Amino acid sequence: MPPKPKAAARAKAAAAAKGGNKPGKKEKVFHPDSRKAGQLARNALRKGKLGNLRTKRTKKASTLLEMYKFFHAALPPPIMEDSENEALTLPQLHMISQAWVARNDEVLAEERATRRPGRPKSAREMRIEEVRLREQETYRTGMEVPDLTDAPTLARFRKWDVGSIGYAHLLRFVRISSAQPDVIVFARAPTAGTDGIQNAEDDSDDEDEQAPDLLDAEMDET
Repeated sequence: MPPKPKAAARAKAAAAAKGGNKPGKKEKVFHPDSRKAGQLARNALRKGKLGNLRTKRTKKASTLLEMYKFFHAALPPPIMEDSENEALTLPQLHMISQAWVARNDEVLAEERATRRPGRPKSAREMRIEEVRLREQETYRTGMEVPDLTDAPTLARFRKWDVGSIGYAHLLRFVRISSAQPDVIVFARAPTAGTDGIQNAEDDSDDEDEQAPDLLDAEMDET
């Protein structure tokens, strides 16, 4: 004859069974046309919009920071002892911008080469093509970039570790276009303290608040 369950086990099982029989708390149900139902719907819609906006801003900030890192890495070495008074030419700024737009061309060529004849494009190939077409159009119609033809802006840009997008508030921005390579249009002035780089370091705790402000103008164009 098998041994009987221990008393503790029996008590635990009984307590669990007793608890499971308790009726759950009823959820309030509001009439669809009631004021409370409308309020809940508006709150849910607002939260959804805020969440989508936050996601878009985060993605936009990530793309901008990637571009700034690329431009920073592509800077030619200083050619003057006093680099504070040095600036790039407009053709040099276009060369960096063209390289940015074409940065994924080798990867795209590899994706196309490895695809067997008659096979559909891979998700990666389509994604790269989509990004390239979008950036080509942006560059054709006018792409906003740090004004590296301005000596103070270039000096500040060289000192940037490109670790936080909040630092971009110290930079002057211009708009250049592949359709009009000889034209440079002022876009934005520095919006943080321009008397010294230390200001950007002191404001590092506010970067999360600064980044959305930096993106407002960019978001209006998308």
